[in-house]
Amino acid sequence: MLPNTSDQEAPVQAREESVTVFGRALTSVISAGREILAKRRPFTADAKTRTDVLTALCKELQDHRGEASGLALAQEITEAYRELSPPEQLAFFQRLAEQFDTDREAILEAAERYRETSDLDHLLGISRAVEAPRQKLFRRINMAPDGTRTLVALRGDLLKVLRDHPELKAVDSDLKHLFVSWFNKGFLELRSIDWSSPANVLEKLIDYEAVHEINGWDDLRGRLREDRRCFAFFHPAMGNDPLVFVEVALTDAIPGAIAPLLDPGRGTIAAADVTTVVFYSISNCHPGLAGISFGNFLIKNVVEVLNQELEGLKTFVTLSPVPGFRRWLKKADLSDLVPEELQDKVRAPVGRVVEGEVQAALMRLCAHYLINVKSGELARDPVARFHLGNGARLHKIHWGADTTANGREQSASIMVNYLYDLQKIEINHEEYFDQGKISVSRSVSKLLD
Repeated sequence: MLPNTSDQEAPVQAREESVTVFGRALTSVISAGREILAKRRPFTADAKTRTDVLTALCKELQDHRGEASGLALAQEITEAYRELSPPEQLAFFQRLAEQFDTDREAILEAAERYRETSDLDHLLGISRAVEAPRQKLFRRINMAPDGTRTLVALRGDLLKVLRDHPELKAVDSDLKHLFVSWFNKGFLELRSIDWSSPANVLEKLIDYEAVHEINGWDDLRGRLREDRRCFAFFHPAMGNDPLVFVEVALTDAIPGAIAPLLDPGRGTIAAADVTTVVFYSISNCHPGLAGISFGNFLIKNVVEVLNQELEGLKTFVTLSPVPGFRRWLKKADLSDLVPEELQDKVRAPVGRVVEGEVQAALMRLCAHYLINVKSGELARDPVARFHLGNGARLHKIHWGADTTANGREQSASIMVNYLYDLQKIEINHEEYFDQGKISVSRSVSKLLD
């Protein structure tokens, strides 16, 4: 049975009413601030490019002291940024890197003063000197009604060009540093999403689903039926825009393929027969929050909620893709892994029918990839790194589990069960990060024998 939505409506309504009252007061303050700014605008906007105008606004906000006019300035900046084209965005990022960076001489002078007198004041002087002025700018932009959302979008745009413009890494580092604090787990709100949730939230699920595409409202309705659950984290500054969400299937067995889980015509089982919780899709909603960890905390919260809701739960497991497998496979040295006559065959695109020896070789290679191929000391595959880092066990590898074009191209149609054994999660987590040890089931280990 679904959660009692009437129990959820009262606090949601109270929260929305409180936000509305606060929003009206904030709008009034910003209107007053705009009037103040209009009387002493320090530059002529129509004489400059949009990047120049935005840069001037940022410098003005950085040195600003008035509260009302500061809020108005911050809102002008968020509005101006949203008008920029991609080339103008890049030019603005370069201004942030060059004109709002640290002062090398000031850092050296602060360090020398601390070397001469190692007291707290001089230590704090170093701290102030090494913080780039753009961090103060970002904090002030964040005061605007849509400031947080704009900065998240800004970082998303920045990440698109970062590889080709490494000189912008410091800007990204400053934003990520602030986001870690602003999106602290203590500010996150876990919500259960069902068919009665607000339409704008449901629309965002369709837009943001990154693992298994949702094909319209009928498909979404099937994913929110009585044998399914969906949970998301929200943040006060982002309104009804989720940060991350997880789709859950309630079953009586561990699944080995994705199609039956997504089938809108599937039969359902009684709540009393549910023994297994399957996390089959986790989607991060905002590229600008890349590197800010929500998913592991989300899964652990969902486990707690479902344990309270449903009796008889025994198994918590994923059905996960292996998105980096074929990308690695195409470039890897396979000379010690498969016979020479199979190397071209296992690298070839995967069709719906695969020779037995090629299938067996791909299963062995996938196990090798998940267990032995590392990025630093951790698993290279991003999904494996996430679940193993959470303390899950690599439980089972399934051939032909995702025969969609994307599943065959990325994962050679293979999907994986990661098992969350509630008694061993913390042990597995510690061993993974301290010793690089991956918890692996016997069935997966046998693939490498």
